[in-house]
Amino acid sequence: MTGVVKLDLEKNVQFIKGVGEARAKLLNRLGIFNLKDLITYYPRTYEDRSIPKKIDELVDGEEALIEGIPVTRVSVVRIRGNMTIIKMSVRDDTGMCQMTWFNQPYLKTMFKPGEKYKFYGKVKKKGNKVEMSSPVYDKDESSKNTGKIIPIYPTTMNLPQTTLRRIIENGLNEVDGNIEESLPSYIVDKYNVCDLNTAIRQIHFPKSFDDFSIARKRLVFEELLSMQIALLALKNQYSVDVKGIEFDKNVKMSDVINSLPFNLTRAQLRVLEEIDNDMENSKPMNRLLQGDVGSGKTVVAEIAAYKCVKCGYQAAIMAPTAILATQHLESFTQVLEKFGIRCELLISGITKKKKEDILERLKNGEIDILIGTHAILEDNVVFKNLGLVVTDEQHRFGVRQRSIITQKGDNPDVLVMTATPIPRTLALILYGDLDISIIDELPPNRKIIETYAVTKGMEDRVNVFLKKQIDEGRQAYIVCPLVEENEEINAKSVMELAENYKNKVFPEYRLEYLHGKMKPKEKDAIMESFKNGDIDILISTTVIEVGVNVPNSSIMVVENAERFGLAQLHQLRGRVGRGEYQSYCILKYNGNSDVIKKRMKVMTSTNDGFVISEKDLELRGSGEFFGTRQHGIPEFKIANLFEDIETLKSVQAVAMRIIDEDPKLEKDKNKLLKKIVERKFGDRIEI
Repeated sequence: MTGVVKLDLEKNVQFIKGVGEARAKLLNRLGIFNLKDLITYYPRTYEDRSIPKKIDELVDGEEALIEGIPVTRVSVVRIRGNMTIIKMSVRDDTGMCQMTWFNQPYLKTMFKPGEKYKFYGKVKKKGNKVEMSSPVYDKDESSKNTGKIIPIYPTTMNLPQTTLRRIIENGLNEVDGNIEESLPSYIVDKYNVCDLNTAIRQIHFPKSFDDFSIARKRLVFEELLSMQIALLALKNQYSVDVKGIEFDKNVKMSDVINSLPFNLTRAQLRVLEEIDNDMENSKPMNRLLQGDVGSGKTVVAEIAAYKCVKCGYQAAIMAPTAILATQHLESFTQVLEKFGIRCELLISGITKKKKEDILERLKNGEIDILIGTHAILEDNVVFKNLGLVVTDEQHRFGVRQRSIITQKGDNPDVLVMTATPIPRTLALILYGDLDISIIDELPPNRKIIETYAVTKGMEDRVNVFLKKQIDEGRQAYIVCPLVEENEEINAKSVMELAENYKNKVFPEYRLEYLHGKMKPKEKDAIMESFKNGDIDILISTTVIEVGVNVPNSSIMVVENAERFGLAQLHQLRGRVGRGEYQSYCILKYNGNSDVIKKRMKVMTSTNDGFVISEKDLELRGSGEFFGTRQHGIPEFKIANLFEDIETLKSVQAVAMRIIDEDPKLEKDKNKLLKKIVERKFGDRIEI
């Protein structure tokens, strides 16, 4: 008698049919380590190979399916060394098409004249001549590669689509419809979504696009619902169970505001009022502060830190890079030193002796504000009385690191700052665990950065303009997308560009380059030199994107601007325009598509980060908008925040009803929901 074999979704991918040790390593590169990863590795797109076209209907540049009969034998032509071209002509009742393959001599024996085959590939058409390059094919009665909707996956070198498809199919056969349902039946019924096994099978191999839509609807619904429930539970956790610090109402933020050599904007004052109310409340503050590049978020953090310290507590300020942390130290000291507030810097580059001294003084309460990088998260960093945590550039830390640092105090207030503007509707949903403040105006003395989008033909004029600026004493950034040249991508690399500019274009200027593969100390030293005015032109990848303040740099040139997202271009542009000089951003782009033109138009017509973020989301979708990190939120496998915004809104309402009725998901009917949320967010949510 045999028992039912329990499905093991944790089974190592190596032991799935068709994988083995070598392919397992390739799959690991894609983030596929076990059976569950494999069956939830969703296609990025689909090719409809189900409906054949006639040869005379084919369009140049399209991918299409035809049915044809070979009318010539297969010829193999050796063009050089090991390179061979294989050719064969086929016909249907409307015309002829030449098939071309490279380096596949075995095809010579695969086709018999007079028999019918299906071919799917990219069409090249010149006049009456029709060609299809490297088509996949099937004998008429079989349909392994054609005759259906075929999933296309993100893949890696040496792992062809056909192999990956076959492995995923083997994984699905192993599962054989036995995955445990993850949504309660009352939700499946009420919201009319299909069951999980059907969804998983149909998302990979849909028989029709209707089947695909049904499967996608279910998977997107579950992904967004689990995120919303988790965020609401997290918010509840802060608001219900936790008693925070009630800061003294008699300590006035206005003491610092009145001491500043400039006036704050209305938006800054409004945000400070929100923060002040939070700090005086017994519920811990958990607030996101969104503000465009240069809107004055740092001074808001300084004023909040002042209140915290004057009430007898310490503050921790966390920045993503040593340069930014050092910059914060200068700024905080300048504003707060006159009030007797002691600031200190903790970054990985300091000596062991200095670090020990800082840790000792921090523990004794002799340091009021500790500013640093990830170094602050280490276990040996102990505060005497932590009252406020400020993290800068939230998406570089993520929620997990935020919770590590808050555990160093007794429910301290938390302020999360980001210069990445996110459309408000999206922010409310994404940061469901945070209250949101927005600084939506720039200080009156900020000059608008003039932005120009130019094509290759304008290169000489751009270089003349750069020289003029540098001769007037300014400094320039030149940003490009790659570190090393990649043959597949026609984009200039930092190294190649630096070589060319140093030796040919700008030999008379002091020029350095910077990229992410350098050691942190090396990067910091170059940035420091640039900041001190010892470098005229800095060629860099996007590592200069975050927060560095060099008031003398007035010109930003972005190479291959079409390769960057709008939000990222806006961040880069914000590196200039920080001093008294008129600043310029020049976007050099290649390509002539409508999307590229639209994106360049957005950049040249507005400096408003929120408008830009809306457009970025619209033109590129959320996957690229958020990059891989998802701002500290688990990465979506299938949901797209722009396409699925309506689902997201309705799911939020569903999640609210569930949490209102059952805050800790204790009812029997919600057991499965509790399981999903714990699986996804377990280490940061107590349900």
